[in-house]
Amino acid sequence: MDSITRLFEVAAKADRLGLTVTRVGLVVVLVWIGGLKAYKYEADGIVPFVANSPVMSFFYADAGNYKSHMNPEGAVVPANLAWHEMNRTYPFAIGLGSVIVLYGLLIALHPWLPQAAAIGSFLVFVMSFVTLSFLITTPECWVPDRGGPEHGFPLLSGAGRLVIKDAIMMGAALVTMADSAKAYLRVRATWPATNLKLEAVAA
Repeated sequence: MDSITRLFEVAAKADRLGLTVTRVGLVVVLVWIGGLKAYKYEADGIVPFVANSPVMSFFYADAGNYKSHMNPEGAVVPANLAWHEMNRTYPFAIGLGSVIVLYGLLIALHPWLPQAAAIGSFLVFVMSFVTLSFLITTPECWVPDRGGPEHGFPLLSGAGRLVIKDAIMMGAALVTMADSAKAYLRVRATWPATNLKLEAVAA
């Protein structure tokens, strides 16, 4: 057997490790990013996405006027801070972050409650679908026209590059959902036999 074939055989056996890495990666990203929503700089950063979303903008008190109140990351402008507080930017971000952390914790329950992990993965799939919709609703996802030749579709801005990565998270969520669902079905399939053994012992 040549070395190339051996390498491919090793790669073919890495599927379970890949699933574990995918699941752990989802948990880390969801808990970390969700936790960051409690910080004002992160809450400020998601404002364009929420303000332009037809299904989320109602959470803000003054979604239409966000552009003149955006803070660069790490900067503190008292007037902008006051506006965001009035806009309900920070309570919404904390609520959203709590939900995202919850999704991550549900996926982390896979070894003990695979049915909960499957639900968590499905919710992440839905969340990723909503996030990808920002490419349509959020103008800031595309390089703006500032007089140069490079702007608009398909030239993703920093915000757009951040959003498009959710396509990977969507796929990862489907993979972990299917794996958790299979694990739950395997456990459930053993219940009748387990119950029969317990009844026999009791008799």
